[in-house]
Amino acid sequence: MLIDLRSDTVTQPTPAMREAMYRAELGDDVYSEDPTINRLQELAAEITGKEAALFVPSGSMGNIAAVLSHAGRGQSVIVGDQSHIYRYEGGAASTLGGSPMYVVPTHSDGMLDLDRLRAAIADDSDEHIAPTALVCLENTHNRCGGTVLPTEQIATIADIAHAQGVAVHMDGARIFNASIALGVPVNELAHSVDSLMFCLSKGLSAPVGSILVGSKAFIHKAHRVRKLLGGGMRQAGVLAAAGLVALEQMVERLAEDHEHCKQLAYGLADYPQIAIDPERVVTNMLLFTLHDSQQRTLSEAEAGQFLAKAREHGVLMGTMGDGLVRAVTHYGLEAEHISAALNGIRKALIEMQL
Repeated sequence: MLIDLRSDTVTQPTPAMREAMYRAELGDDVYSEDPTINRLQELAAEITGKEAALFVPSGSMGNIAAVLSHAGRGQSVIVGDQSHIYRYEGGAASTLGGSPMYVVPTHSDGMLDLDRLRAAIADDSDEHIAPTALVCLENTHNRCGGTVLPTEQIATIADIAHAQGVAVHMDGARIFNASIALGVPVNELAHSVDSLMFCLSKGLSAPVGSILVGSKAFIHKAHRVRKLLGGGMRQAGVLAAAGLVALEQMVERLAEDHEHCKQLAYGLADYPQIAIDPERVVTNMLLFTLHDSQQRTLSEAEAGQFLAKAREHGVLMGTMGDGLVRAVTHYGLEAEHISAALNGIRKALIEMQL
């Protein structure tokens, strides 16, 4: 058996989801006539405290639709240098929307550098500079190891942006993980931002789909952009049915994933070849590097060799580049799987002779 720690996107739908998908009431969503999608969108808006919501096939499409709805051609979008929107979405804001990305540093906790943020916001007084239309946040933060932004930090960034007439979008692919970790309702985390995207297909375990929320006027724009991006899926209530189960049954259990990730982190910390700070692990994701007996950090190629060895011993993990290894816990994994994964990793380290 392979223990798959590459991502929480590998989750399988629950039996309740499969039953709900089988029995889903369907209609044509392009005409806004799919009752299951409509119920999902209404529930998502209610949970996040926003006026309206839109079901989209993927988190990337949700983020792209948000950027294209907030920013016009020639208007800039401020992103963190470690953000998913900047690194992993094909440069969509620039490619499709004609909106240049202005990159500011991301701190290790996932927070944007506030001084650089303030300096980056531009109005239309200087014809040489693209005026700023949008600031993008990420919560939890992928490349920072699943770190969370509390309401105070979100509000600080939103206040800076809103004071200059700039909108704020949150890439909240794993916002429910942040909510559980902080003990704060999602609507509080979403309160200060103008739009939020969250995924149903990660820790919440639905097979497909994400949600974009915001004002009614914003979602009206986003609905048009979704069509532009090819996201009209007709009788997609068969997918939305799993999303309803995800929101109704799968949120609180995310705490189990966090506990398992802590178990994994403390186990890894016992191996002298692994550099990790378990205290920084707060959700379902961790990052670590490897080093040899001379305390030299392994290169990306050497980390790849370690991942191949770990796979031989039944453990799948991923790399974030620069020798950084990522592991993510999720639905379908229990405490015994974490123990087995630690054993497989130990064998891989021995074979690497580190």
